[in-house]
Amino acid sequence: MSQTPRLAQLDALRGIAALAVVLFHYTTRYDQLFGHAQAPAVAFPHGWLGVNLFFMISGFVIFMTLERTARPMDFVVSRFSRLYPAYWGAIVLTFALTHAIGLPGKTVGWDVLAVNVTMVQGFFGVPHVDGVYWTLEVELLFYAWALLSFRLAGAAGLRHFLFACLALRLVYAAALAFWGVNLPWMGQRWLLLPYICWFALGVTIYRLSRPGGAASSSRWDVALAVAALGVMGVCDGWDLAALAAVFYAVLYGAAKGRWTWLEHPVLLWLGAISYTLYLLHENIGWAVLRRLESWGVEVHLAIALTMALAAALAHALTHFVEQPAMRWIRDRYRARRPNGPLARAAGEGGG
Repeated sequence: MSQTPRLAQLDALRGIAALAVVLFHYTTRYDQLFGHAQAPAVAFPHGWLGVNLFFMISGFVIFMTLERTARPMDFVVSRFSRLYPAYWGAIVLTFALTHAIGLPGKTVGWDVLAVNVTMVQGFFGVPHVDGVYWTLEVELLFYAWALLSFRLAGAAGLRHFLFACLALRLVYAAALAFWGVNLPWMGQRWLLLPYICWFALGVTIYRLSRPGGAASSSRWDVALAVAALGVMGVCDGWDLAALAAVFYAVLYGAAKGRWTWLEHPVLLWLGAISYTLYLLHENIGWAVLRRLESWGVEVHLAIALTMALAAALAHALTHFVEQPAMRWIRDRYRARRPNGPLARAAGEGGG
């Protein structure tokens, strides 16, 4: 994890986002799918919004990484080493534990596991080993579009791509609202239209929070942020746009290093394991919850024990697989390009 305060604070926010998703899945979503033995005293029906915060943070991180890598392959190696080793460990653990413990309707076969190694199984209609993996496909698509547009025309190219996607999102919404026409869903999927506002907001936070930005560029970045919030309000509702504005203010403050309370060791630890916790928590957690509650364990204790197990597995996967594999891959790449920008890029927390 980076030693700079702003990136440490961003990591902590990522950890809080992961925790929100976990709480949503262990309270509200579990109850919808399997039914708790008794209703938890507190549910987290809006915890899924942690995913949106993930996308915003990814916009920040990806633009930072693009600026710090001179060659396309530097960017590819950076993202591959960040995402894939932990993901491979997670799909093996999830496959093994859900089969061992049992989770009706959620376990998959060896053929599905094999295709899941690619991380793009959803594009081929193949089920995910764990349902949360759908967001990884969204991330990979954003990486690809960001890399392409940035390499073609730099920062302006990525900004133009984001503006174009925001405009297309309005076209889709207008076609449905005024003419009752559902434009091709594949266009929405491949251009990430349901999520593009969140990525655009993250990009502008990085651009506006870094020191030394040109005034003319800053005006365009402000315009992009305002446009993203406006499009979100029109297409998704002004309540969600208002929440996005709150997320924006919090994330911008973290990017400037203003929220020192986020540097608490527990939050920093949670940020460090946030990716692996996200990958591991859902199906494994549901299988464990079902087993514990079937044994008569009280619901709140069952949720607490399951969260502790998920955190322990995430900690182990982070420290014994993700971090060593990421270092190994990057070290081998640096050995081939000893003066390459990847060696100088700050430890971007990933996304």
